[in-house]
Amino acid sequence: MMWRPSLLLLLLLLRSGVQGKPSPDAGPHSQGRVHQAAPLSEAPHDDAHGNFQYDHEAFLGREVAKEFDQLSPEESRARLGRIVDRMDRAGDGDGWVSLAELRAWIAHTQQRHIRDSVSAAWNTYDTDRDGRVGWEELRNATYGHYEPGEEFHDVEDAETYKKMMARDERRFRVADQDGDSMATREELTAFLHPEEFPHMRDIVIAETLEDLDKNKDGYVQVEEYIADLYSAEPGEEEPAWVRTEREQFRDFRDLNKDGRLDGSEVGHWVLPPAQDQPLVEANHLLHESDTDKDGRLSKAEILSNWNMFVGSQATNYGEDLTRHHDEL
Repeated sequence: MMWRPSLLLLLLLLRSGVQGKPSPDAGPHSQGRVHQAAPLSEAPHDDAHGNFQYDHEAFLGREVAKEFDQLSPEESRARLGRIVDRMDRAGDGDGWVSLAELRAWIAHTQQRHIRDSVSAAWNTYDTDRDGRVGWEELRNATYGHYEPGEEFHDVEDAETYKKMMARDERRFRVADQDGDSMATREELTAFLHPEEFPHMRDIVIAETLEDLDKNKDGYVQVEEYIADLYSAEPGEEEPAWVRTEREQFRDFRDLNKDGRLDGSEVGHWVLPPAQDQPLVEANHLLHESDTDKDGRLSKAEILSNWNMFVGSQATNYGEDLTRHHDEL
């Protein structure tokens, strides 16, 4: 049969293939491989002036926050009440919202765009419509259907594709946490977006090492690091931005100063330690709303401070007035 590449395979090809020389203004190495957590909101965190847009976008996600801005105050409060019930049900269901439940909600809303993209592609992979995606379904949707022993017989460089498929299967097995060879939506999300899931950290590191470690010594040498970015033309002088990348490797990537990156250093580079932004925001909302200072929030406490959590037509108008006043 004719081989049919999927979008996922095309992405893998771009990721794994030989890279051409980027322009000097393409930015540092980190733009391609390093996963930096996006801010919860681009709005200023300016509660002191009654501008709660940052909190709204952190708590709801940017798109849903826009929807709330179009609601009446009454409807906005009512919908917040339903969210409070969902937060509690998703936790221990004790009738209170704990710090952990608030943090989990914020983290969930910030990943909504990822989950939405997986939902949009779900039917592409769940071909038997049983609500789960098996490895064979994912393999066939990604690489095309082949009879056993005939994999990639009709394409050039079949060995490369076989290696890519084996690599995908290994990642799938890690994402499949219950080991039943069937991926739930959450497990498929972990497969497609491994950088977002702590239990996928080791596979992200392993794949990065495999991509860069051309001499297969288990380390990333400086020349391998640079080769992932830049291929010099004969007689061409190395650009200043490449020299800067060499300095980055020496000064910031190679933590133990042995001239190469091991797995731990690769992990520190591509998945750098970051502040737990959902936890910081959850602590802030808890502190501002916990009127009896018992370390948890009742539904009444949240609703009494509702305009910090969500917007409405009224609060949106008030924030517009505040911004206008500040500009005068």
